Amino acid sequence: MKILGIGNAIVDVLCRVDEKFLEQNRLTKSTMKLIDEEEFKKLILNLKIEETISGGSVANSIVGLSQLGNEVGFIGKVNHDDLGQKYEDGLIKENVKYLYSKKIEPIPTGSCLILITPDSERTMCTFLGTAGKINDNDIDAEIVKSAEITFLEGYLWDEGEPKRAFAKAISNSNKVAMSLSDLFCVERHKNHFLELVKHKLDIIFANEQEILSLIDSKSFEEVISFSKNLKKSVIITRGAKGAIAINGEEIVECAAEKNLKITDLTGAGDLFAAGYLHGLINKLNVHDCLKYGTKLSSKIIQKIGARI
Repeated sequence: MKILGIGNAIVDVLCRVDEKFLEQNRLTKSTMKLIDEEEFKKLILNLKIEETISGGSVANSIVGLSQLGNEVGFIGKVNHDDLGQKYEDGLIKENVKYLYSKKIEPIPTGSCLILITPDSERTMCTFLGTAGKINDNDIDAEIVKSAEITFLEGYLWDEGEPKRAFAKAISNSNKVAMSLSDLFCVERHKNHFLELVKHKLDIIFANEQEILSLIDSKSFEEVISFSKNLKKSVIITRGAKGAIAINGEEIVECAAEKNLKITDLTGAGDLFAAGYLHGLINKLNVHDCLKYGTKLSSKIIQKIGARI
């Protein structure tokens, strides 16, 4: 297997809202907020659902990699309920090996309400459900060892059982990639993420906002200096400024695509990672890896949802 993704198994529910809806519900635009099941039901009560799909950040990337013809698998915890079955069916339909045996759990399958404002920004309200209860027993060491690269998401990291699942995955991996996922995650787990970035990961994906927060800086020059000293692959997306890959003294940049009709930014980072990793496992040079990532993220932001 080329790449094994381990992440939150979340059913995405996409809805269009106006700015006023965010204000009324005290939501900060373009961030992710963890909510409970009751709040999820309250928020969705009067909304029109545009699309429901098997989601989660790394799962989106893994589906993108599968659509490009790569052999990939995914581990994510769901309940043996209706949403859990739909989640599994959705991945199998995309030729992704779903490598988790679902069981009856006390907590439902997780879901994420993705609120899309007229400016195409997305604000996420996530009820983790049983996805947030992943533990080391859910990670099969032999499956991890069979993959060339293990791809993790910052969304999944948390103290307790998820942390132990992370540790088991990393210790059995041939190579580890991780997405910092979201500014909320970085600020919540900054010290732990810094430890991972410095000592545990081989490939780091982040957007400019996340990496600046990680190192407590407002200067992108400091980001470059920090990344150079890591001597690892640090891949940073910068919106209209394009993307940059830093590995020691090697710095490679790629321009953003122009004249795009942006509809929804959901999945932009996930599909960028898919494109970059596709290039990497198919032995392309760094610039072509960045171009693949840029091409996929440009495609996804011109449609609703996180699937090409």
